[in-house]
Amino acid sequence: MKKILLSFAVAFVSLAASAQVYVGGSVGIASSKTDGADAVTTYQFLPEVGYNINGDWAIGTTLGWGKGNPVEYETSASNYVKVAPYARYTFVRSKYVNAFVDGGFGYTHYNSAGVNSVGGVNYGPTSVNQWEAGLRPGLAVNLSPKVSFVSHIGFVGWKSTKADVSGAKASNVWGASLNGNNITFGVYYNF
Repeated sequence: MKKILLSFAVAFVSLAASAQVYVGGSVGIASSKTDGADAVTTYQFLPEVGYNINGDWAIGTTLGWGKGNPVEYETSASNYVKVAPYARYTFVRSKYVNAFVDGGFGYTHYNSAGVNSVGGVNYGPTSVNQWEAGLRPGLAVNLSPKVSFVSHIGFVGWKSTKADVSGAKASNVWGASLNGNNITFGVYYNF
């Protein structure tokens, strides 16, 4: 394990030395309360690392964790882990603002999401797996040559959510979504 981590560290340092690497991510926190229920606090911490291949293309990944719930299941919030690699195409570039679109896939595992009934069968609390593939448009405001404020706005593509129990069926969704669950804000530092 130490050799693997050391290899990743050496690779990251060598990429950073080429001045084409960016690091950053997003954080968020929210609290919600419905009538007759306790307040639920959700949060996310999604660090991100990427590599600029040229002026228009970049590749990167988000690897993070948080507390929330899959939208398809109206349950209490649970802890989750997320990984989402992507390819980024910047189609508008100016001194102050860049417009881009991220195309990729993602996997989120919700631990003990509190799903009590799947297909009419009561399983008790269980985990949920969510897969997605699609496009996320975004804007980057260049505060300086090294620092950018980045926002992703919406999601267009496919999502599949399935409880982690035998016999559970996946909930598949195709389409576009511009609701508050699909807007993120973050900061990038460009080496």
